[in-house]
Order: sequence, then C-alpha cells, then structure tokens
Amino acid sequence: MTEPLGGAGGIGGPPVRIGAFAPLSRPGWVGAGRHLLAGLELAVREVNDGGGVVGRPLELVVRDTAADPQRAVAAVDELAGLGVVALAGEYHSVVGREVAARADALGLPFLCSSAVLDGLTEQPTEWVARVAPAQSHGWRIYADFLLGAGHRRIAVAVEPSVYWAAGVGILRDYLAPRGGTVVEFDMRALAPTAVCDELVEKGATALLLLVGNPEPAVSIVKAVRRDRRLAEVMIGAPAGQPEFAEWVTLLGGDGAGIPFLRYLPERLGPLGVRVEAALRERLGEAPSFVAFEGYDTVAVLADVLRSDGVDRARIAESWPHVAVEGTRGLIRFSRTPGINVWQWAWPPVQVADRDPAAPGRFRILR
Repeated sequence: MTEPLGGAGGIGGPPVRIGAFAPLSRPGWVGAGRHLLAGLELAVREVNDGGGVVGRPLELVVRDTAADPQRAVAAVDELAGLGVVALAGEYHSVVGREVAARADALGLPFLCSSAVLDGLTEQPTEWVARVAPAQSHGWRIYADFLLGAGHRRIAVAVEPSVYWAAGVGILRDYLAPRGGTVVEFDMRALAPTAVCDELVEKGATALLLLVGNPEPAVSIVKAVRRDRRLAEVMIGAPAGQPEFAEWVTLLGGDGAGIPFLRYLPERLGPLGVRVEAALRERLGEAPSFVAFEGYDTVAVLADVLRSDGVDRARIAESWPHVAVEGTRGLIRFSRTPGINVWQWAWPPVQVADRDPAAPGRFRILR
C-alpha cells in the first residue's frame, strides 16, 4: 500500500482525502499506472501549492490494483472507511468497472481517469463520471482509419477479456456494413509464430493486437516482423501499447509504424504545455496521454471541492455542472447514449504511430 501524498505546505486543517487507483505492479500495465499516478500526484501538489481546497490540503491515498478487480473492490471498501471524499484513477477497464459498481453501491463519487469500457456500470448511476472517452468512440475512429488506409480484411490476435471482446464487437459492427471483415485469432491456442501462418492463410492485410502488454504483444510483433511473407501486413494496436517508452525499449525499430489510439489534441494549449514539461521532469521521459488524464482528473475534483465542498452526495450532484479547463480542452460531463455514467464527450482522439525513421518520435496519422 502506498502512503498518502500531500505536499500541503502551510495549509491548515485535516486533509481532504481522495482515494486513487492505478496498476503499479504486474500483471497490471505498470507503465500506464506510473504515468497515471504521476499526473494525479502533480495535480495534487499544484492544488496544495495554490492553497488547497476549502482551506485544507488535498491528500491522495493510493492503492495498487495490479489489474485485479477483486483487490480493487476491497480497496474501495477500505478507502470508504478511511473517509475519502471521492475516488479517482484506474487504467484497466475490467478493474474500473468493478470500482465503479462498488462506488455506486456505497454512494462514493468516482471520477474514472482512463478505463474506457462503454459499460463501466450496468445501470445508470449519478455517482460515477469519466474523463476518458468510451471505447466505442475511439475504436470507431480507429476502424475508420483502417478503411481509409485500404484495409478490408482485418485479423485480431485476441485474449479472453470483457474489454477485448467489446473491442472486437465494435470493430465488427463498424466494418461489416462498410465491406470489412474481422477474423479472430484466439491467442490461448496459438503461439506467436503460428499467428504468421494464420495471417497468410486468411489473407489479412492488418493484424490488431488485442492482447496483454508486454506479452504476448511483443512476441507477436517480433514474429510478424521477421516473417518475409508478411512484409506488407500492417500491425495495429488500438489499445495504445506503443504509447509507452517500454515499447521501444523492448522492440526498438520493430515497434515503429504500428498505429494506435491516443487521447491528445494535435497541439497542446498553454496549460497542456506547462503540465507536459512538469510531467516530463517527474517521469524522466515524455508523458503519455494517460499522465494527462490523471492530471485532468484531479483538476476536475479540485474544482468541484472548491465550489461544492466535501460532502460526497454534493460532489456527485456536481457532475453535470462541471466546466473545467483541462490539459486537453474544456471538460464537461453529459449523458451520452449507451453510456451509464457522466461522460466527457469527447476528449480529443488521435490515431498515431512511432516514426520508423526515429522511433522516439510520434506521427499523427488521423
């Protein structure tokens, strides 16, 4: 368990505590968790340097979910007992869904940073809001990018998961009426090298990685890149694996030229530029969109706490009235068809890849 983070300086009174979730150990996506936490922590420190909220310091009480839904649910109960006024964070959709359900049951506000599953809750709730886009929004943009690039027969290397299954469904529903087909490769039954034979047999021109990171994603990329029969096959990663520096460390040039989704504008505004510099210093590398999501989450919560106080019910009642300038645009929440939580509709969405000529540099493709 991580100790509370404050940085309150001379602000008086007991801290206002926010529970924060991030995958900080395996099998969670640790790189994403580290960036998410960096964004959350930076925003908390800036809030406290600016005088805190309601005259009190803001304190982040962090729990490592390790991508384990049941571990996260237990942490929700623990944090509720510790008196947190709200919950924030989480990257993995399968974890975010359980956190949202438990927060709803307990009457505890939850502002979800990065989990994108459309069905974050099964029933409409007033307690949960989200700054990340819904999966269907981003993945339809990605599917349209595939069609625009001339791909009609698309293979997906997929592992069992509610998130991956939802992704396959979104792709099928979007591509089928437009002349596209989706072929599934069950990675429980196939070795990475066997994927290559399947690609040749099925005649797919694109392979999407709907699998865990770094494995088996890295091994699949290496196998496909080394197979001369597949020189013209595009590898794609709508879930964003190439966003993080670890991708280049593990794959080098093989990790370039793989289009993925990221939730950033083409150009950051003044706030985004300032936060980017601070995050880069904190992380020791370029911040991902996930770090910005973390920062924006605390920016919203701090604004709500300043205007509406620390009562849990009043925080939840404030979601439809939020209008906060975040690092990536003006954040407002609304009710969106098919989404049962208060949703920012929408954060900016890019399809990008790493430049084969310089894998440390990103190219915006759409």
